[in-house]
Parts: sequence; C-alpha cells; structure tokens
Amino acid sequence: MPRRFLTTEDLRRLSAAGQEIVIDEETLLTPHAEAFAAENGLALRTRTGGAYVEPAPDRGPDAERAQTTLPNLPEPKDEDSATSLVITAVGKNRPGVLSEVTTALATSRASVQNISQRMIEGYFHLVLTVEIPPESSFAKVKQCLECLGGPDDYVVRVMHERVFRFMHRV
Repeated sequence: MPRRFLTTEDLRRLSAAGQEIVIDEETLLTPHAEAFAAENGLALRTRTGGAYVEPAPDRGPDAERAQTTLPNLPEPKDEDSATSLVITAVGKNRPGVLSEVTTALATSRASVQNISQRMIEGYFHLVLTVEIPPESSFAKVKQCLECLGGPDDYVVRVMHERVFRFMHRV
C-alpha cells in the first residue's frame, strides 16, 4: 500500500478539530507540515497512541541487491591519470561558438573524446566530454571556459566526470 503524505494544508484542516492529530504509523509529513505543527503546538500521535516518529524509508524491492552490487562499481581512475570533464554550452547560435570553446580547450591541452550538438530554433546545445592532462588544473580550465559567452550570448558549464559517475550510484 502506498504511503500517505500530510501537507501543511492537511494539518490546517485537521487541526480545526483540536490540538492533537492522530495519523497512521506509515504516514509521512512534509518538512513544511512538521514546521507548521511545531509552530502551532499540534501534537501528532499515531493510532497506537505513541508520539509520531517518521517511519523508516521504503528502499524498494531492489534495495538489498543494490547494497551488495553498488560498492563493487569501478572507481574513477587514479589522480595521476588524465581528468575527464563534461562541458555543456547552451545559447543563441552564431558563427564561431564551437571555435571559441575548442580554442579555450586547446590552451589547456584538453583532448576532446566526444562531441554532440543540437540546433533548435536558432539555439544550440553543445555537449563535450574531454580529458585534461594531469598537469592541467580543473579549476583553471573551468574558470577559462565559464568566462566565455555571456548572458545574452551563450553559457558554458564545466563538470567533473566523477559527478556523473557518482550520481548514477544513488
């Protein structure tokens, strides 16, 4: 059975009957609802009579398998090897945008591993995966690239490849 969520509006409606609200043990309160209850002196009780305690998270049917397999995913390369970056550039299309981005990458001795660009109604979306050598600084490359373009032209974002690797471990 799916869990029920109580919001601030639910508590407002239920509190009209009194200062104590009885809820199921598996019910979850939104953070705003918890703050509302505390501010208004509402006592939250469970059907068994005890004080409300947030239930344990439902990790789903694959939780046990994930705990045994996720720690075994390959880790990123050693710090001594090249660093992988994901670079996105989005904005109004005009001649020279790709050239500006790749010229900035060339000054950092970056090697483009993959590139993808899409055009939609005069706007472009460019995604590059690149590797920079160990002697290049991630912070300097990021600063150099994110200074390109401008709010009325295009915007560049630089992210470390590890962000994506670890995002997909969740």
